[in-house]
Amino acid sequence: MKHRYILLNKPYDVVCQFSDAKGGRNTLADFVPVPDVYPVGRLDRDSEGLVMLTSDGWLQHRLTDPRYDHPKTYWAQVEGVPTEEALDQLRAGVQIWDDFRSRPAKVSVLDPEPALPPRNPPIRYRAAIPTTWIELVITEGRNRQVRRMTAAVGFPTLRLVRVAIGDLRLDQLQPGEWRDLTEDERARFPQAPPPKKKRSEKMNDKRRAYRFSKP
Repeated sequence: MKHRYILLNKPYDVVCQFSDAKGGRNTLADFVPVPDVYPVGRLDRDSEGLVMLTSDGWLQHRLTDPRYDHPKTYWAQVEGVPTEEALDQLRAGVQIWDDFRSRPAKVSVLDPEPALPPRNPPIRYRAAIPTTWIELVITEGRNRQVRRMTAAVGFPTLRLVRVAIGDLRLDQLQPGEWRDLTEDERARFPQAPPPKKKRSEKMNDKRRAYRFSKP
């Protein structure tokens, strides 16, 4: 079976699945008319950016399992101007829930701010409060994690865009556009191991080896 590997720039206000139990909301099906592919991880409805879709269940599991430290890069527009102390807290990891502390992250301020397509609808601006764009690279994917991280250090996220999964980047994909991965891009990911032989197949291999080894 030949698998499909797709990159999509998910727009704002789109549910990151192919059906909507609540009804009336935009889903991935409105943008990707390809059967039997599923998102590798999720991106919140109010977040934008890179989503990988595939029919390869093994790779889907491998890329979403936090044991493998697969990095994801986000650009977050936060309210206010983060202090160096707040950035260091994000880098070291912050307590989000009583039983969960985020792993250390790579965090930097984006200056100048990134040239992104405008969001529809735009974020809510407050004239007296500036905003700042920061880049965060994390290896986890808990529910609304980036938003919870920036809120925990006192700088709520106003807009969130995932720009990379590993070394696959959003680049020139516009909101709602998608493309297949190239062969070179696909080759950068781990390959599924060959299927294990059943016990009966192993026994047959041993019988054949014994038969051909007899003088």
